[in-house]
Order: sequence, then structure tokens, then C-alpha cells
Amino acid sequence: MLPLIPRCFGLLAVGLLAAAQAQAQAPLRSGAVPAAPSDEASYRKEFVYGVNFNTQAGLLGGVSVRSSRVLDERMLRFWSLEGVMLKNNAKEQTVNTIVGGSYIDRKTNYAFVLRPSIGLQRILFRKAADAGVQVNGLVSVGPSLGLLMPYYISYDRTAANTTPIVINVSTDDIVNEQYDPLVHTNPYAIIDRGPLFSGIGETKVVPGFHLRGGLSFEYGRYRDAVTGLEAGFLVEAFTKRMLIISPYASEVDVNRQFFPSVYLTLFFGQRS
Repeated sequence: MLPLIPRCFGLLAVGLLAAAQAQAQAPLRSGAVPAAPSDEASYRKEFVYGVNFNTQAGLLGGVSVRSSRVLDERMLRFWSLEGVMLKNNAKEQTVNTIVGGSYIDRKTNYAFVLRPSIGLQRILFRKAADAGVQVNGLVSVGPSLGLLMPYYISYDRTAANTTPIVINVSTDDIVNEQYDPLVHTNPYAIIDRGPLFSGIGETKVVPGFHLRGGLSFEYGRYRDAVTGLEAGFLVEAFTKRMLIISPYASEVDVNRQFFPSVYLTLFFGQRS
């Protein structure tokens, strides 16, 4: 599934680029006079927000906001803030428990990333004032704040020490604590995953850095509204490995500190 994503993005980019070129050439073929630059850039600021999908996360990668200021007829400067979730896609496997719950085997932390960044956006193909598709190229850089929040499970300590396993949730000693397969050695005593934010007070910060490059495609009928999508490539590195999966002694490289990804962001917002 994941290897198809870059190919889909490439086909999408080619299709929308062709549409933008056709839109740009249409007025010249009909003999119409192109709009003056002052009409094309009738705004000074732009604010958009969106949802992110990427190859290092699950179904939904995260959310983002971006504020841009026009520098000239072709160039904008922007700052953005993005929050996403990272997964160890090669190792995360869901296990169903004997009482109907589920948990992710050997997962010891949730991994989230906050990405503040600054960048430049250049208009490559401009749309008409009230219709068409506009193509922009953009680059941005900034720090990455990796957040490791403990992954909790509900563990039946009573059942873990009995043979055969008998679970009685009304009388057994059941605790919610961070999953460690070296401590919670009896998988049959794991009842379910713990509440999502159980370990938020124990969150650890791992600093890093990221670089992004992409194309955005804007469409719509109104000058003051922004709707579109952005597709591109992001590289990100942290100062140490992001401990998502608890490694065995022979698996020192099961967690990574370098995360390249292909992403797609759907966005909408306003201009003024």
C-alpha cells in the first residue's frame, strides 16, 4: 500500500500541472488580454489550515496551520506549525487479548512531532482571478520537537501469576502502566490498551530538525478563499532514536532517528 503513495502523488501532480498550463494558455488562444499583475495579486496575507496524510503515520497523519505574507507578484513568505503522529510501521502489530481487548505488541511510547517552520512559496503558474488552478512551489525548514508519551496497558497482575490463566476483572489486581515486554512477560495477562493520555505527565522531548519541499495546487472561484492540496517530500532527523517499540537485545536498530516521508495535505482558508 505505502509504495503506491509516491506514485499516486506523482500522477496527481502531473495531472494538475497540465490543467494549470491549459488554464494559463486559454486566454492567449482566445485573444483575450491577460489580467494585470495588480489584479492577480489583490491580497497581502493568507491563512490556511489543513489535515495531513503521510507515509510515516497511520490513516490520518496530523493537522497544520500556515500564515503567509505576499512579498511580490510571485513570492510569499510564510510560517507554519504542524502536529503529526509517528509510527514504527515495520514493527507495530495489533494483538487481540483473550477478553476481547487489543494492544500493540512491544509498543512502549506514542510518538508525536510538533514542527514549527519558516519558508518561501513561489507561484509557478497563476490561475485567473476567479477560477482555475494555481500551482505553487514551496520549501521550508525548522526544528522538530519529538514527544514520546508512554503507551499504557491494563495488566492483570493476579492472572499473570496463576496457572492456568483465569481473569476476574472484579477481584484481580489490574493496573494501568507503561508497557514493557521485559516486565509484562505474560501476554495472556494483558487485558487491553490503557487510556490514551494516561502517561501524558511522563512525556519526554526529543529535539530534531526537518526540511520540506513540495508543490501546492489551489483551486476555487473566489479571490478571498483558498482551497487546495499540497504534496511533497519531508526529511526529518532527531538527536537520538525515537523509542516507539521496546527492542530486544539483538534489535538495537528497531527504532530510528531519521524519518523521510511523502506527504499530502488538504487545506483551506482565507486571504485578505
